[in-house]
Amino acid sequence: MSKKPVSTNKEDGHLAWWQLSLIGVGCIIGTGFFLASSIAIQMTGPSVILAFTMAACATYIVFEALAKMSANDPQKGSFRTYAKKAYGRWAGFSSGWVYWCSEILIIGSQLTAISLLTKLWFPKVALWIFALIYAICGLLVLFIGAKAFGKLESVFAVMKIAAIFMFIIIAVLALTGVIDGNPKDNIPSTLEGFFPKGILGFWSALLFAFYAHGGIEVMGVMAIYLKKKEDAPKSGKVMLGLLGIIYVTSLILALLLMPYTKYKDDKSPFVTALSGFNLDFFPHVFTAAIIIAGFSTMSASLFSVTTILTTLSEEGDAPAIFSKQTKKKFKTPLPAIALTSVGLILSIVTSLLLPDKVYQYITTAAALMLLYNWLFILAMYHRLVDTTKADKVKRVIGIILVSAAVSGALFHSTSRPGFFISLIFLSIIAIIVLFLRKKWKKEEV
Repeated sequence: MSKKPVSTNKEDGHLAWWQLSLIGVGCIIGTGFFLASSIAIQMTGPSVILAFTMAACATYIVFEALAKMSANDPQKGSFRTYAKKAYGRWAGFSSGWVYWCSEILIIGSQLTAISLLTKLWFPKVALWIFALIYAICGLLVLFIGAKAFGKLESVFAVMKIAAIFMFIIIAVLALTGVIDGNPKDNIPSTLEGFFPKGILGFWSALLFAFYAHGGIEVMGVMAIYLKKKEDAPKSGKVMLGLLGIIYVTSLILALLLMPYTKYKDDKSPFVTALSGFNLDFFPHVFTAAIIIAGFSTMSASLFSVTTILTTLSEEGDAPAIFSKQTKKKFKTPLPAIALTSVGLILSIVTSLLLPDKVYQYITTAAALMLLYNWLFILAMYHRLVDTTKADKVKRVIGIILVSAAVSGALFHSTSRPGFFISLIFLSIIAIIVLFLRKKWKKEEV
């Protein structure tokens, strides 16, 4: 397969593989894990551990496919450029805009979540003020360039990992009775105890376990900045191995500390797990960690969607103005940042004005749209990379697992409306593609 030259930007090739691993941790650990994991626990009980394990396996398979494509042919547009190469212009257009729409909606929900958490310390300050402050700070990240962004995300990653390890240490002390002299034991002794909500409850929870792993797309975008492009798969193995260990360990400890029925969907399970102990400092420290996590993943998403929008514009799948460099001192075209800002503002306004349930449906739809792109990555993988028998087996397993998470959305009232909303978004993009295909054919003549 022929390789297209990638940008010769002076920032190309500055990342070591371990730095990309840290960036991945920084991009993935966010409100999806710190907050949404409570929803998964409510849906399926202790079997949430199995749900997160399956999600981690699927995430690894998807990232490995994306990393191998990146190593073989580094592209600024990452997965949407590969989709275009594999299936044609319609695929690149669809993949790029599905991702842009889904991430903008998720960014809005993250922003609203961290703004609500900040009111813990400033209850009298209006929510929109915090949302505006965090949005401006997030947009500033877009101006600092990929090199500084990578360093910032690495710092955030270390802070988030430190917070989780703090929980793990305190939880172990609590379980063994060191803290209050009363050892805990909530280990389910039967299969029914492990799956208290049955197979449908477990199936429904898969979506939220997968949502907690969202962010590997940013690693795909950042892979072109590796010193050695062939190190992309290795960085993913290390990152997802670390992520899987801390995710599963912390969830096991939380469920051992407190029965799953005690967890609420509006509160972090890790704060709830230690609420019975006299640790007045912990809610404040962990809330700060969640805010950092939410801001970190929001900033990473802003960086990624703006990059994707720029490549869409460069390849004629978005208006040319969005890839126009207005001033050399800016790393990213200002028009692309402007459109992302408009989308961000609309998402914030929507999250603040709509009833909680309605916006929850929209963000669920956005999470599903991310998974549609994961399926697309697995679908095009074999067309662009020479795959081994093991790769083909993993690809099939990945498709089955991601499809299970998507279809599981139909079995619970929390996620079912979001499934149909995601289909509406897909339908709108499909209609636009059908309209544009006539224009594309004329351009090819």
